[in-house]
Amino acid sequence: MITPVTAQDKKSFIQWFLNHYRLKKRESVWILNYLVNHNDLLANVHFVRDVKYCPRGIMMTSHCSEEVPFRFYKDHLVTTDAEKSFHEIRLNQNEPLYLQLNFKKSNQHSYYASVLEENPFIPVDYYITNHDKDLTNQLLNHSLYEYKKNKLMDEINRSLDEMNYEKFQQLSEKFKELKATVSHQPDS
Repeated sequence: MITPVTAQDKKSFIQWFLNHYRLKKRESVWILNYLVNHNDLLANVHFVRDVKYCPRGIMMTSHCSEEVPFRFYKDHLVTTDAEKSFHEIRLNQNEPLYLQLNFKKSNQHSYYASVLEENPFIPVDYYITNHDKDLTNQLLNHSLYEYKKNKLMDEINRSLDEMNYEKFQQLSEKFKELKATVSHQPDS
């Protein structure tokens, strides 16, 4: 079971982050300080990756990262205006707010990982590459081929045991057809 990240954990992390990183947009510092000073609001803050998929989220970037300085996402609308974003956060304190921080090696940082939560809005196949899909198709095709081949081999052996030459011929033809239709399948 995953333990929820407490408001105190988030507050400690934000304070640590502000002491160790310089953000590209000064308004980002204001927003983070505002969050730190409002525990009830922190309860609705969730640190996630790929905030662009969230219904309401902010991406903030430090100087040591190549990412854009600031983005606020709300219901498929995007703005770089941090002041408007700040007012929207202030006026809608009871809504969940998803936060992504970009800084050097953030994906390897243990403290950041300790406050990160699973992003429930990322599409199911987001992390699946075309290479993964190709490998999956190859595996499925190979498994299906092996199943059909083994089933035919069993039937061929049975026809031999029963000395049924006619059935043996039919099954042997099916076996040849199976091998011909599936290219590059190893004989095992």
